[in-house]
Amino acid sequence: MNESPLSTLRRIARSRPAPPQERCDMCAAPVDPGHPHVVDLESRQLMCACRPCYLLFTDGHAHLRYRAVPDRYLSFAGPVVDERAWDELQIPVGLAFLFHNSLQERMVAFYPGPAGATESELDLPAWERIVAAHPVLATLQPDVEALLVRRGAAGYLVPIDACYELVGRLRSVWRGFDGGQEAHQAVDQFFERLRERTS
Repeated sequence: MNESPLSTLRRIARSRPAPPQERCDMCAAPVDPGHPHVVDLESRQLMCACRPCYLLFTDGHAHLRYRAVPDRYLSFAGPVVDERAWDELQIPVGLAFLFHNSLQERMVAFYPGPAGATESELDLPAWERIVAAHPVLATLQPDVEALLVRRGAAGYLVPIDACYELVGRLRSVWRGFDGGQEAHQAVDQFFERLRERTS
């Protein structure tokens, strides 16, 4: 008796190997899809972590090579970076994230593009004015939290892994000089999720 198309599809689906289980980059224990991350401060690499390994690096004041990425999300009522500050920060595109790099002992700004995240020179007086206007930014945890801004739109204080998630998504869909329609849609969808998360 011939197998029905639906039965064939079910048999194929059952015979496919399961996707590999994600594992903690520190101890190799299995981790869930929503697992936390730690940052390697020397390489700037994000590492997947199980909960016990993550908790080892939650003390932001300890002098450790690794630092746990928190899950704090905050929104601002309006644009955090005004037009003057955009020009002073010398960010050539309308999307960037800024964070304090503890190894360089300074604020740095990155913007996404087809090659990933590109660093832009940061004008410190401009950053100091931004913090003066939004004092909560003084609580930004070095290396693991960032200010994510879009020109003319509300800004967000987010975990650094959220920024790299956006960079990775844009890199995979980027077309042409300005990213193309799919990249613009990806940015819109990402910011819509941020609005929902912080509302």
